[in-house]
Amino acid sequence: MADKKTVRVTQVQSPIGREGDQRATLIGLGLNKMHRTKELEDTPAVRGMIRKVQHLVRVED
Repeated sequence: MADKKTVRVTQVQSPIGREGDQRATLIGLGLNKMHRTKELEDTPAVRGMIRKVQHLVRVED
């Protein structure tokens, strides 16, 4: 069985002044403070969430 692919996501911008759904998306990704990094499973759902807040995060494969 192959290892599951992961993606590393780091919050680099603040959600202050952004729409509420963008803040909720960051919380859904497990990011709620600046410079926090999470290693997430690389799924279409996670990729969609990352795309929604791509201007607030940095992504490393």
